[in-house]
Amino acid sequence: MLIKDYKNKCVKGFTIVEVVVSIGIFITLALITAQIYVLIVSQIVAYREQTTISSLANQYLEVARNLPYSQVGTVSGNPNGALADSVNPIATSVNGIDYQIYYVVTYLDDPADGTILAGNDAAPNDYKQIKLYIKNQRNDVLNSFLTNIVPKGLEGLSAGGALFLEIFDSVGQPLSGASVRIQNSTINPTIDLNRLSDANGNWIEVGLPNSVNGYHITVTKSGYSTDQTYPITQQNPNPLKTDSTIVDGQITQVSFSIDKVSNLVFNLQDQICFPTPDINLQVTGSKLIGTPDVLKFDNSYTSNSEGQVALNNIEWDTYTPALVSSSYMIYGTSPIQQINLLPDTSQNFNVIIGPKTANSLLVIVKDSATQNPIEGALVKLETTNPSSSVSKLTEGSIWSQQDWSLGSGQANFIDDKKYFQDDGNVDVATIPTALRLVDFGGFYATSGQLISSSFDTGTNATSYTSLEWQPTSQNPATSIKFQLAANNDNATWEYQGPDGTENSYYEISGTVINASLNEKRYIRYKAFLSTDDTSKTPVVTSVNLNYVSGCPTPGQVMFSGLTEGLDYSVEISNGSYQTQTIEDINISGYNVLTVLLAQ
Repeated sequence: MLIKDYKNKCVKGFTIVEVVVSIGIFITLALITAQIYVLIVSQIVAYREQTTISSLANQYLEVARNLPYSQVGTVSGNPNGALADSVNPIATSVNGIDYQIYYVVTYLDDPADGTILAGNDAAPNDYKQIKLYIKNQRNDVLNSFLTNIVPKGLEGLSAGGALFLEIFDSVGQPLSGASVRIQNSTINPTIDLNRLSDANGNWIEVGLPNSVNGYHITVTKSGYSTDQTYPITQQNPNPLKTDSTIVDGQITQVSFSIDKVSNLVFNLQDQICFPTPDINLQVTGSKLIGTPDVLKFDNSYTSNSEGQVALNNIEWDTYTPALVSSSYMIYGTSPIQQINLLPDTSQNFNVIIGPKTANSLLVIVKDSATQNPIEGALVKLETTNPSSSVSKLTEGSIWSQQDWSLGSGQANFIDDKKYFQDDGNVDVATIPTALRLVDFGGFYATSGQLISSSFDTGTNATSYTSLEWQPTSQNPATSIKFQLAANNDNATWEYQGPDGTENSYYEISGTVINASLNEKRYIRYKAFLSTDDTSKTPVVTSVNLNYVSGCPTPGQVMFSGLTEGLDYSVEISNGSYQTQTIEDINISGYNVLTVLLAQ
């Protein structure tokens, strides 16, 4: 670029682009130089750290090598000796950095002269293996160094016994890298060992001193459950896996099973799916640690403000909930009764609770072949003294009316023998009880209508499934049909048939209810009776409306408020299964009846 000065002479200068490019090059070179400097410094630091670690390793391995063979061991280890262990490490500082130093010493059973496992080596403590650990306290980096120490001449002073430990997962596969802790405080000096299972999930500890039920063994792994031996105590007098005994020249073999932990959330809800806080829940597993019936998992909890009991990092097992309350009882669960919690999973368990009654019966209906819950099974509970009959559907409920003899005028369904209104042409008083057309001195009215009381399902989380009535077969000259209306205000009644309009009718018993009525809390039916022959009348002995309301409990129905001591019978039927009847059920307290149906 040319710039004119006041003497009209031209001089050279720099453009803005040239200046920016020059600055960019300078910054790039500066950054590269800085990165090279940082790399050089970090390599120097790493080299210095490596030199320090090597120096410490040589120093402390030399300490171990210079000890008499009988003293090569750790303070709480096997073999026992004077070297520091992880419980009481050596602390030192180099160049302003703190280090922890400790040893792990183990006996090795060299196969050159046989092994104790093969039964051909009575003195299995052939030599000692020393593992030195140096931990940088600033960055938690752990370095380890290994060496063997061989005795001069004979093997150890005493043969001792051996522990052969097998660690596997929930499906029986060997588990490597599991942490094994072996403790014995009943001998002097005490023993406290930390080992790792090998590639085959095993660990062999040789040269252990004699001790009867003195070796407590704990096995775990990061993110895994824990398994252990147990001492004999008053609470557990007969452990299934007792603290181990060691005898000179013999092998004690113990197996452990651990796997990844899981999470389980219990959702406690009332019958309309609202969370129920502050409910005391007892949760038990199925695994035993002693006999008779000493459970490994048996704990009490209280549901939080969201009605939940969250169990985190628990082991795979079959868990069963129970209420610890005088006010509530379990009306059903999903899954049924208990949950099989698998390793490395997060699962939910829904517990539906309701008011507790002195006597009740929970009926569970399952397929006999698959053990799966059966939906849509009709469960009829009957007793003869006093005479009563109640029917419910698994995975649903039934609103049933079989008697209208106490007449009209009831807006809400409270008395099951009343209804809302009729047009004057429906007879409800003639015995046997049923709906008929009114007989006007030898001939029947040609048509009549009746509207039921309003039935409250308890929640707008309701799905209506089917409408049924008996008898399904009528005289060909007569007709019976229905319409339904549902709402959430218990006031707006718009009657409709199976196509969702006022122009259609439910004319076949068992017809599926139109989905437009779902998610509505209140429902009514309207019955239309008619005849083409005034000498004949249609007859309706029962009306059943099937629905699923609130939180479903698969394959289960609850009968509450029963009378103690009466002989009840239960009949379970489903179109795809053989009907089954259970007689002479004596009700007392909270009862659970599981019924298996065959197809």
